[in-house]
Amino acid sequence: MTSPNKDARLDNTFITADELADELTNTVILDCRFSLADPQEGERLYQLDHIPGALYCHLEKHLSAEKQQHGGRHPLPDAEFFARQLQSWGINAGTPVVVYDDQRFAFAARAWWLLKAAGINNVKFLDGGYQAWKAQRHPIETEPKDVPTGNTSETHLFEVNNTVNFDMIFQSLNQSAYQLIDSREAPRYRGESEPIDPVAGHIPGAINKPWADITDEAGFIRPQAFHDLRWQGIKDDKPLVIYCGSGVTACVNIVSAQLAGKQPLLYPGSWSDWCSFPQAPISTHS
Repeated sequence: MTSPNKDARLDNTFITADELADELTNTVILDCRFSLADPQEGERLYQLDHIPGALYCHLEKHLSAEKQQHGGRHPLPDAEFFARQLQSWGINAGTPVVVYDDQRFAFAARAWWLLKAAGINNVKFLDGGYQAWKAQRHPIETEPKDVPTGNTSETHLFEVNNTVNFDMIFQSLNQSAYQLIDSREAPRYRGESEPIDPVAGHIPGAINKPWADITDEAGFIRPQAFHDLRWQGIKDDKPLVIYCGSGVTACVNIVSAQLAGKQPLLYPGSWSDWCSFPQAPISTHS
């Protein structure tokens, strides 16, 4: 199964299973499978089988710091910690990297965002995810890969100048200084349900654009025209800020926005950070 929506404008961000099969020896591959309901499930799945040579990338161990009172459920990792992690994976400035999961980029996108923020520019998603790889009957591996040694003279600290925090949004809320995008499912945005965080609703003024919409049901990225249209009504007169529940699936929407030529900012703490402050206003209407 190859991507039905391959487009020249998507080539810098996505790679098909067939294309990756020809580049296994020259690429660092990160298996980002994960489950919020069972944080160890992804690693168990990796141990069962994975793309040959893939290294396991754990959302909470590698891509997040420990949860605190504020900052959300998945705060960004310490920059020096993540730089050391890149070294342990053998990722240097020019290393080709492919990230994948089995949930429509939900977790692979967080790895992609951090890698990009750290200056690792040659990062692509496996279009269609692990299920596309297996559907094409490409080889799989059942033994964990030995982690290579990277060039330890290179230290890549990710930049946070493409993020915002609670104070920045809260202090400018009355001025509508940001265009806010809520990436969660519509019922959570409207405050009709909240399966994870203690408070339901959304940040006042936010527009709902569910993250999963950017892929089809099989997990393939939608055509370029979809992304252009999706962000067409978003003006460039104020910074575009994208959030979700904890700064993870928001990164999927960031991919889409960048494909459309936008320069979005991530609110890493997202809704789980916002609702942890008693003074934070909450909306429950569309």
